[in-house]
Amino acid sequence: MTANRSSAPALAVVGATGAVGSTLLQILPTRADVWGDIRLIASQRSAGRRLAVRGEEAEVLALTEDAFDGLGPGDVVLFLTPAEVSARWAPVATARGAVVVDQSAAFRQDPEVPLVVPEVNGYAARIRPRGIVAGPDCVTAAMIAAVGALHAGFSLVELTVSSYQAAGAAGRAGSQALRRQLSLVAGTALGEAPGDVRRAVGEDTGPFAAPLALNVVPWSGDLREDGWSSHELAVRAETRRILDLASLKVSVTCVQVPVVTGHSLTVRARFEQRVDARTAREVLEAAPGVVLVDDPAAGEFPTPADAAGTDPAWVGRLRGSLDDRYALEFFVCADNLRKGAALNAAQIAELIVGELA
Repeated sequence: MTANRSSAPALAVVGATGAVGSTLLQILPTRADVWGDIRLIASQRSAGRRLAVRGEEAEVLALTEDAFDGLGPGDVVLFLTPAEVSARWAPVATARGAVVVDQSAAFRQDPEVPLVVPEVNGYAARIRPRGIVAGPDCVTAAMIAAVGALHAGFSLVELTVSSYQAAGAAGRAGSQALRRQLSLVAGTALGEAPGDVRRAVGEDTGPFAAPLALNVVPWSGDLREDGWSSHELAVRAETRRILDLASLKVSVTCVQVPVVTGHSLTVRARFEQRVDARTAREVLEAAPGVVLVDDPAAGEFPTPADAAGTDPAWVGRLRGSLDDRYALEFFVCADNLRKGAALNAAQIAELIVGELA
């Protein structure tokens, strides 16, 4: 725990040693200094480690009921953990009176838990019957600030999305698997025969359905009998909830690509009102959490390499549909560990603290 800061609210971070937790600790010193004690919590195997938090060292506590002692009303607990961990331990934190912000899938479809991206629907965090606020999947988070701003301007009626997802979304296991596979194929004479990548990688596909090095995998999550993946359906459901459009037509194709950090998406959005690229650019230039980088002829367009390590969603290749004056098409990139998870959680926590102050 960091040094006591009197009456300022406490922040507890569960999953502090994971990929998202590590990113959060990098982000905190860049945010408003609204926290008193910052408590780091992780699995038993990480207990006792010492990590830097705002320039001070803090010891990581094991995830037990005792780890939440002393927390109460006005304090916030961030869960940057797998869904099964959040489902088990979030109620323990709320029972102490603290508000939980959870970035897992555990509560995203619970009607008593608001699903929040502050740039789009921060107001929703105020009503939380279970004392929990959820953040969306990192793919949804990557696009929703841009889509939400355009919806506010032109009234969205249909959305078609293809995602190009970084390996890092699967945590350190995903990043490590991609790097390991790349090292295995680096010396292979590719192109001489089909299947060279598969032979080089063998069974070592990590958390992916197929080798990811020099390859793409046409779904993420669990593949259902009807052909849709759980990840695709999650992005659809979350977009509807965040925008409060229960009947919005949404079609999603999720693709894993050999990028370590940074999700990218192609988006086709159709609106009730006619829209042109010039007006849409004006909307996006004013949108919080969005940076417009859109002059391809001059070499200005977003890539995941540009987005990695940054906070906003980067939007480019914006153009009106050739066949529909009510539709726009664009490309968007965002850091899946920052805006996709850690930053969104930090922003929600700050909203809650501001409301309770």
